Amino acid sequence: MQIGMVGLGKMGGNMAERLRRGGHDVVGYDRDPSVSDVGSLKELVERLRAPRVVWVMVPAGAPTQQTVDELGELLAEGDILVDGGNSHYVDDQKHAEELAKRGVGFVDCGVSGGVWGLQNGYALMCGGEKSNVDKVMPIFETLKPEGEDGFVHAGEVGAGHFAKMVHNGIEYGMMQAFAEGWELLEASDVVKDVRGSFSSWRTGTVIRSWLLDLMVRALDDDEHLDELKGYAQDSGEGRWTVQAAVDHAVPLPVITAALYARFASRQDDSPAMKVVAALRNQFGGHAVTGTAGSDEKGADSPGADVKPPKEAS
Repeated sequence: MQIGMVGLGKMGGNMAERLRRGGHDVVGYDRDPSVSDVGSLKELVERLRAPRVVWVMVPAGAPTQQTVDELGELLAEGDILVDGGNSHYVDDQKHAEELAKRGVGFVDCGVSGGVWGLQNGYALMCGGEKSNVDKVMPIFETLKPEGEDGFVHAGEVGAGHFAKMVHNGIEYGMMQAFAEGWELLEASDVVKDVRGSFSSWRTGTVIRSWLLDLMVRALDDDEHLDELKGYAQDSGEGRWTVQAAVDHAVPLPVITAALYARFASRQDDSPAMKVVAALRNQFGGHAVTGTAGSDEKGADSPGADVKPPKEAS
């Protein structure tokens, strides 16, 4: 099958390679001319035989919007556009409506697999009309892992990215649990082999997983993670998951806490903790740590002898 691939970065480039190895004719476009087969989106569309399938693999938000808008002007009735990035499911519905005016089909596809997808295959979560999904099935079959699992037509337009959004939210929670367990083991005076403890869990335990395998791999490279800074970005899907939970009145305490932990990781000096420290000093005289070069304030510091307010009558 012939397909156009827009965006040949870490994910898109490996996906294009997996498709080529699977016998498909892939025409790729990227802003980096050293990896691109064509010089523009217009040339990409012209190289493809109708009815065309174009897979967009660019960052969510403005880059995806711009790409979809441009392709919408170039594609024709009967063509299909697949958004395989991490777009918000609400945007999918808007894109589908706009493309439908020109008779262009739209499929949203959440993709998981990272840098290992070329070798192991990609988990695919799709949304859209069944007729459009069916037309792209030869591509899905090649990209997915071998076996029955690894692909789902989750529902109508937006369902694929909604499922991927929740998947990433779960991922946040799992990673945070491993992170907290590692920190506690490292802080312990009893456990001497933290890396070995994680490795021992890889067989026969209920938490064995590929994520645990990757954790051990990371510790093999840097046993105490001394070369890393405790700073974690978020791709946006964690935020969307929490927002969707609010919209649907579904409690997500673990995923929400994991998202907030990433926010906290970016603070060298937490403003909120300054307030907590100040209040503990005020009501209990607990010691606080001053700015660089200043002394700690203890129980005899200002505020330690402040009397509690009278109870309201």
